[in-house]
Amino acid sequence: MSVPRVPAPLQSPASPQGEARPVLRAKTIATRVTPEELAEVEAAAEGAGKTLAEWLRELALKAARERPADPTELVLAEVSALRYMLLNLFHATAQADARKLLAEFLSPEGPDGGKP
Repeated sequence: MSVPRVPAPLQSPASPQGEARPVLRAKTIATRVTPEELAEVEAAAEGAGKTLAEWLRELALKAARERPADPTELVLAEVSALRYMLLNLFHATAQADARKLLAEFLSPEGPDGGKP
């Protein structure tokens, strides 16, 4: 039987005194590991400054909430980045050409380079 997944609120409704009560977690997730694996996991949790339960909960929820990359989104992002680079290149080229034309126009020889 499947149980629907409904995210639990981070805080319980406020008590009459205005204090928020912590969420009571009633469900458990169990898994089997070797003694070596347990030592690795405990060391990682300790390195993060968290209890084993906190570290495992955060890691599991982060993985569960991660959305997979959409290939279409990735291609569109690459096309957009390429467009941005080309626009910058064309803009820089146009500015350089405009400066060159302006310099020729304002030169003492005139726009034709002093030719009659």
